[in-house]
Amino acid sequence: MMTTTMMTTNSEPDQLEIESSELSLGDSHVDFVEESAAVPVIATTPISIPAMLCDDKLLEEINAIPDKMGFKIGDVAEILGIKQYVLRYWETEFEILRPKKASNNQRMYTRKDVENALLIRKLLHRDRFSIEGARNAMKELKAHVRKEKDMSQVIHKLENFNDTVEELIMDIRRVRQMFK
Repeated sequence: MMTTTMMTTNSEPDQLEIESSELSLGDSHVDFVEESAAVPVIATTPISIPAMLCDDKLLEEINAIPDKMGFKIGDVAEILGIKQYVLRYWETEFEILRPKKASNNQRMYTRKDVENALLIRKLLHRDRFSIEGARNAMKELKAHVRKEKDMSQVIHKLENFNDTVEELIMDIRRVRQMFK
C-alpha cells in the first residue's frame, strides 16, 4: 500500500495526502513515502480466484459484496460501477460469466459470478487487457486452477495412503508384540 504525500513549493506550506498515485503535470515537488507497517488485506470469505490475480483493491471489492443468495443484473452493475449492457456484453465474451435465469427470465448472479465479473473488470479496466487478452487470461486461469485442483487431489490421496501405511505398520508392530 502506498501513500503519496504531495508537498507544494507554492504558497501552500501544508501537506496534502492523496490516495491515488496519479498526479497532474502542474505539481512542483512530489515525495513518495511508503508505509512500513502496511497491513495486508485478506479475504473474509473463501474466494475462488487464485492469489496470482488478486490485489488489495480486488480483495476489498470482493469483501464488500453483500451477503445475498442472488443478485439481479442491476445490483451487479451497481457493485461494479458499470452499465447493465456492459455486463450483458461480457456474458457473450466470457464463458465464465453465465448467470442463471429465473422463471421470469431475469438474470440471477451468484456470489461467484460477481467475483468473476470483478476479476473481468480488473483485467479490462485496471490491467488494460483487451477483450481477447482478458479472455485468454481467464482461460489460462481456468487451466491453472484445474491443475492446482488436480495436484491438491493427488496430495490428498497421498496423505490418505500415508495414513493407511502408518496404520499397517502399527498393526504389524502390535502383532509382533503379541508373539514375543
